[in-house]
Amino acid sequence: MKDLKRLFGYMGPYKRDMALGMLLVVVESAFEMVIPILMSDIIDEGVANQDMHCILTTGVKMAVCAVLALITGLLYARYAARASYGFGARIRQAEYAKLQTYAFGNIDHFETSSLVTRMTTDVTVLQNAINGGFRPMVRGPSMLVLGIGLSFWMSPDLAVVFFICMPILALVLFFVVRHIAPMYIKLQQAMDHLNNVVQECLTAIRAVKAFVRGEYEEEKFSQVNTELMNVSRSTFRTAVLNLPAFQLTMYAACVLIMWMGGNMILQGSLTVGRLTSFLSYVMQVMNSLMMISNVFLLMTRSLASAHRVAEVLDEKVELASPEHAVTEIPDGGIRFENVSFKYHPDAAEYALANVNLTIRPGQTVGILGGTGSAKSTLVQLIPRLYDATEGRVLVGGRNVREYDLTALRDAVGIVLQKNVLFSGTVRDNLKWGDPDADDDTLWAACRAACADEFLERMPAGLDTDLGQGGVNVSGGQKQRLCIARTLLKKPKVLIFDDSTSAVDTATEAKIRTALRGLENVTKIIIAQRITSVMGTDMIVVLDDGHVHAVGTHSELLAGDPIYQEIYHSQMKGGDADGTGDHR
Repeated sequence: MKDLKRLFGYMGPYKRDMALGMLLVVVESAFEMVIPILMSDIIDEGVANQDMHCILTTGVKMAVCAVLALITGLLYARYAARASYGFGARIRQAEYAKLQTYAFGNIDHFETSSLVTRMTTDVTVLQNAINGGFRPMVRGPSMLVLGIGLSFWMSPDLAVVFFICMPILALVLFFVVRHIAPMYIKLQQAMDHLNNVVQECLTAIRAVKAFVRGEYEEEKFSQVNTELMNVSRSTFRTAVLNLPAFQLTMYAACVLIMWMGGNMILQGSLTVGRLTSFLSYVMQVMNSLMMISNVFLLMTRSLASAHRVAEVLDEKVELASPEHAVTEIPDGGIRFENVSFKYHPDAAEYALANVNLTIRPGQTVGILGGTGSAKSTLVQLIPRLYDATEGRVLVGGRNVREYDLTALRDAVGIVLQKNVLFSGTVRDNLKWGDPDADDDTLWAACRAACADEFLERMPAGLDTDLGQGGVNVSGGQKQRLCIARTLLKKPKVLIFDDSTSAVDTATEAKIRTALRGLENVTKIIIAQRITSVMGTDMIVVLDDGHVHAVGTHSELLAGDPIYQEIYHSQMKGGDADGTGDHR
């Protein structure tokens, strides 16, 4: 309930619509409650005395009450829709804004499919709780209070029946809600599993087609789809148990009231009109109780969704700018001082251990190492995508924790190992590096990254549509566009995380030549090919998270066994696969 109450704080300007909706529901309920009293007058006075004037006059009053109830109901629907969908939009906006502040470590706490579900299905559940549950939540108690009050006014003896039925209904509702609450959590988790399989399959659809694994993927989907079906069936089968219980109690109450009322009519202590009106109030009260029970079920499901949404909003951001943060990065000098890092605090081993390394401003540094040697992890500490667990990382002579995050990341351009392009044109993607860049600047960056070679062959040039995730270009073209985008940032530190692996050696050589022309820029090149780093000022060899050796190409070739092994495997044959064991 605490999570739900907190999320209602996002109602913001729509609180006014909620208040107006609440008032309109109360007014609507009052109009409806007057109708049984008027009906009693028609039966006891108009029909009994054959007074047509009374019947017509009272009938008109009933019609006016019904019309007014309809108008207030329609007005409520308008305000409730505005409040619920406005609330949902604000919650989604808050979640999305929070995600933008997450560090990599925060994102690691959630599966992508789960985050999608929390921003869509869970928010929809909360919207429906307001749109579909707000009216009965207000109307139910209003009609219950008015109905019981008017029933006691009409016949205190018959109203005792309510005190017999209500504890039974409350007991039924308690057991249903208690049993169903954990089932709603399982339902949302099953939705996560379904979204995960769908997302994974659509993202990797080319691999699925290439390996002819369509039937395997269908089987995986069938499993999670069946899981969702079974959990949904079990959940809602339990949820609807309150309906037959309420109906049984309601009709039993009606039979009991008719039996008692019939005896009272025979004794002359009750009129037929009063009994008819009383039965109307019984139906109103029982329906209001049923509404309240449905609200409890809606609330139970909303609590599960509210908790999941609150987890996203309450996630403590691991990385944030400090107070009085430094916004100017003087140069691209980098220093690692006794740096150790592990992805999870309870991990048994460090991914990086005791790293000491100094890179002077303007140097070009190559990083080599076998798979799993933590090359990418090392460079991700520079722009604070992760924070070092122990030790310090310095850029421009200052600890990276002292910098404003936006300023630091603007000064560090990184082409990630996994190339990412967004839906839209080439121009849209390149302008991520510099939103104000003109066409000449964009083409200059493309020439430096050798992307102009294929862009000039495209009819639309910079306005070529890349499709979703850049599906309209090859892997090598994707890498070159990502390099061009990063160059547009004009960073002080430029990191290439194996970002030319899909580019041929001739094109890679052209890119290296263009990079040498960048002055006062520290360049770090992670590569698998030794030819990519042979001409750098310094080469760092990583082995199992440790700095194994540092030196120039000639120094390492003369004295480091790991570097020698890499060199000989790639330049002079090595193993049959041409790679050798880099470890």
